[in-house]
Amino acid sequence: MEEVFKKAFADSARISSDFYEKNRSVLVEVVNRLVDTFRKGRKLLLFGNGGSAADAQHLAGEFVNRFRFDRQALPALALTTDTSVLTCIANDSSFDKVFSRQVEALGTAGDMAFALSTSGSSPNVLEGVAAARRRGIVTVGFTGGDGGRLSGECDYTLIVPCADTPRIQECHILAGHVIAELVEREMAVQP
Repeated sequence: MEEVFKKAFADSARISSDFYEKNRSVLVEVVNRLVDTFRKGRKLLLFGNGGSAADAQHLAGEFVNRFRFDRQALPALALTTDTSVLTCIANDSSFDKVFSRQVEALGTAGDMAFALSTSGSSPNVLEGVAAARRRGIVTVGFTGGDGGRLSGECDYTLIVPCADTPRIQECHILAGHVIAELVEREMAVQP
């Protein structure tokens, strides 16, 4: 049992370090772009499936409420939380449209979207990104492995260099936390 813990923690640390080295310039660009988005009065939309849906909700909460200190609320919305909308779209149209229809309804040019898919191949996430791009929304793909189709569809892509879903999700939430922290610091400073 102890060996399993030791390996998981060692793998997570190594993969997180590799992720940072491969993505550090993109992470800085994403922070700067998101700060600019918020300062212009635009919003952040977040979406994904399963654990990535939970991460989208978690990160939206960090922006709306607070991360490290009290400050103005930042407009972030997880498109994974309204069960009536999700089931209506899935039932009447297609599960592939659950994010794209919400992006069409709620997204505006100048907004930003975080699309989370550990494989980079989730059809509904890809449809959400396509809808965002049609509306002039800046897209950030959080993915893993080789990035899947998502890596070629987003303005910015953060790829975790492994194929192990739990390790990918750990990097996504770590990256999201650091992005939230840096955005919060920047938003506390007047432009």
